[in-house]
Amino acid sequence: MLKGHQSWVFERKPVIASTAAVVGPFEGRGPLADDFDIIHGDSMLEQASWEKAERTLLEEAAKIAIERAGVTKEEIQFYVGGDLLNQITSSSFAARSLAIPYLGVFGACSTSMESLALASYIVNSEGANYALAGTCSHNSTAEKQFRYPTEYGSQKPPTAQYTVTGAGTAVVSRSGSGPVVAAATIGRIVDMGIKDPFNMGAAMAPAAVDTMTAHFRDLGISPDHYDLIVTGDLAKVGYEIACDLIEKHKLPIDLARYKDCGMMIYDYKKQMVQAGGSGCACSAVVTYGHIMKKIRSGELKRVLVVATGALLSPLSFQQGESIPCIAHAVAIEAPEGAAASGSSSGSGERG
Repeated sequence: MLKGHQSWVFERKPVIASTAAVVGPFEGRGPLADDFDIIHGDSMLEQASWEKAERTLLEEAAKIAIERAGVTKEEIQFYVGGDLLNQITSSSFAARSLAIPYLGVFGACSTSMESLALASYIVNSEGANYALAGTCSHNSTAEKQFRYPTEYGSQKPPTAQYTVTGAGTAVVSRSGSGPVVAAATIGRIVDMGIKDPFNMGAAMAPAAVDTMTAHFRDLGISPDHYDLIVTGDLAKVGYEIACDLIEKHKLPIDLARYKDCGMMIYDYKKQMVQAGGSGCACSAVVTYGHIMKKIRSGELKRVLVVATGALLSPLSFQQGESIPCIAHAVAIEAPEGAAASGSSSGSGERG
C-alpha cells in the first residue's frame, strides 16, 4: 500500500458512503449555500457557549452522515476526528455523545483530510467495515483562543482570514456505491520562519506545494490526472504564493484547475472576510458538500484535496516561535466503469 516515500495507494478503494456539511449563517450567505445540508440561522445554535455550539455542529453532521449511509452508529467501528480547540475538546465531547470508538487527531486546518486518510487506511486494511471521519470549527471559538475576544472587535490586516463556522463528516465503507478514496499523501512539517498569526496563508502555502510535489512524485502521475486540485484554506494571499511556488518549481499544474476552499466558500464582494476563509471546517464543508456533489453528479471524476494546517498554539506564539505548517492530500475519484453515484447532499434552513 505504501507508494514512494510518503503516500498510500488504496487497492481496495474505500468507498465514501456518505458525507454531511453543516454550517453557520454567515457561510449560508456565501456562493456554496445550496451544497450544505443545514444552514443555521444563529451561530449560537441555542447553546450556552460558542464551544457547545461548535460541538453541536459536529454532532449534527455525524448524525446526518451516518443516517445517509444507511447504517447505525453501532455499526461504525471507529471515529477519527479533531478540531482547533485546546485538547480537541469539540471532537472528544462529540465522541462522548456518539459513543463510537474514537481516535482523536490534530492537524489544525488539515484535520479534514488527515482524518479521511486515516479512516480510509483503517478500512482498506480491513481494520473496520465502517469508519467515520470528521472535523469542525467555529469563528467565535477560534477568535477567542487564538486571537482576541470576539467582544474586543479588533481590526485585522488584509492577510488575516475568517474562520469558518461549520462541521463536515464522511462515512468510509469497505463496499458500496459512490466516490472512492484512491490515494493519500501524508505531509511533512514545513516552517519558513513566519511568526505572524494573521498571515496563515503565507505560512501554509509552502507546505501545500511540498505535499503536492510529493504526491505526484510518489504516484508517478502528472497533475492533469485530476479534474480539480484544491487546497484547504490558503485564501487569497496563500493561494497567490502557492501559484508562484508552483511556477518556480516548474510543477505542470494548470492553474485553471487549481482552486482554494478559503476563496470558494465566501463572496468577496459582499462578505468582509479579509483574505478568505480558514478553519478546520473550511476544507471539510467545501469538500463534503460542494465537491462531493460535483463528483456524484459526474461533473468531476478525479479530485485532489490538499488540506493545509498551521500547527501553532497561543503559547507558542506568545513565546515567539515560528509557525510549523503541514498539508495532507487525499485523492477522491468517481467509481470506475460507472457514472458517479451516491447520496445527494441537500440544503436546509434552521435556527
